[in-house]
Amino acid sequence: MTTSSTPSRTSSAQGPAQARSPKSRFRWRVIDIVTAAVLGVATGLIFIVWNSVGYAWFTVMDAFTPGVGGIAVGIWLLGGVLGGLIIRKPGAALFVEVLAASVSMLLGSQWSIETVYSGIAQGLGAELIFLLFFYKRFGLGVAMLAGAGAAVAAWTLELFLSANIEKGPEFLTIYLVSIVLSGAVLAGVVGWLLTRALAATGALNRFAAGRSSKRIG
Repeated sequence: MTTSSTPSRTSSAQGPAQARSPKSRFRWRVIDIVTAAVLGVATGLIFIVWNSVGYAWFTVMDAFTPGVGGIAVGIWLLGGVLGGLIIRKPGAALFVEVLAASVSMLLGSQWSIETVYSGIAQGLGAELIFLLFFYKRFGLGVAMLAGAGAAVAAWTLELFLSANIEKGPEFLTIYLVSIVLSGAVLAGVVGWLLTRALAATGALNRFAAGRSSKRIG
């Protein structure tokens, strides 16, 4: 009787724990919040540099062919991709991108409060991609899709925020293709490589991103 009842108690004890595991996987820890905040501030500082360099590149490219300047936008989409790849929790992509945009605004972004509006849209675009994969897949392909998703969201916002809707279908098509390619590469690929580089240093050992990177390596 004792022998047969032991597995039953063990099974009943494991059942609730297994049932709780999906919730615990999505629950934010203190270290998640701190790391997301650090990522947001660091990315915001990158944005500050890119506000000058990237915008100059955007202007030059757009002077040759209107819309091609979108190829420079990808770096401004980096926060959402990094947040999603490293934290791997619902809301991480949005949190990091919006915080980065806020830092950029507070440190003198030439677009003022519109910077934050863009951060919200771009963060939501990246967040939607991670959500579509149920926060379970974080490979290079998903990173590129997240960058592209952030780009589509940015393009959509600018239809109204920057009055791009008045510029005609040719401009809008060229700009959409350019910004999506930029998001996939400069946010997606670069974000994935940065995550791998951080994992290699051991900085992400307390995150699934760090453990999975070691298994792949």
